Amino acid sequence: MKRFLLLAAFLLFAARLAHAAQAVDVALVLVDDVSGSINDDEYKLEKQGYYDAFTNPGVISAIQGGPIGAIGVALVEFAGEGQVDTVVNWTVIHDAESARAFAQKLQDAPRSSWGHTAIGEGVTLAMQDLANSGLQATRRVIDVAGDGTNNSGRPVEDARDQAAKQGIVINGLAIANESDIPWLQRHTHPPGGLGNYYRHSVTAGETSFVLEVHSYESFTEAVTRKLVQEIAGNVRPDRHG
Repeated sequence: MKRFLLLAAFLLFAARLAHAAQAVDVALVLVDDVSGSINDDEYKLEKQGYYDAFTNPGVISAIQGGPIGAIGVALVEFAGEGQVDTVVNWTVIHDAESARAFAQKLQDAPRSSWGHTAIGEGVTLAMQDLANSGLQATRRVIDVAGDGTNNSGRPVEDARDQAAKQGIVINGLAIANESDIPWLQRHTHPPGGLGNYYRHSVTAGETSFVLEVHSYESFTEAVTRKLVQEIAGNVRPDRHG
């Protein structure tokens, strides 16, 4: 009987350990635009940019410099309504090896879709992923990267407001995508500029910020800078990027 009680206590302890939430400094969802205005070459540059950023020594140093020394990351891709997917599920990064493993999974994942631009749907799925992460996060952040305004699905302002009520920070990376097509110019260059649109319609939280890039060649630098700021969490950059 004594052995049975000891075994039962051990199994109960093991079960609790297995279901205990893993602590991380930040739970971060990358929400990436894969709409039709982004061609295959630009998409490849985005993927390479994420790979280079997550394997950058500065990013790894920022991760290890946190109180816990670990972050959780997932990747959501969005095009139009009904074209939103969690492409890379939650991965905990705590050192160079785990960072490289996540970066490789991200780079190897095939493009999930084409279509319109449903930023609000992407943010909505990111909120669901955060709620179901199984992580105990000090901060929760959604990182939206895109080249145009919301033109499909849920209004992005509704999704943003819901995230703000939950204490989730939303940051933006606005990509100025040049085009000679009039309707596409209006989509990627709204009045006041895409960066201004992101500031007023997409981002949420007192520490939120927007970075702007004007070429996919500078995507790596922008993502690296953005990740360091998001992971550190104690320095609020210029919201005007």
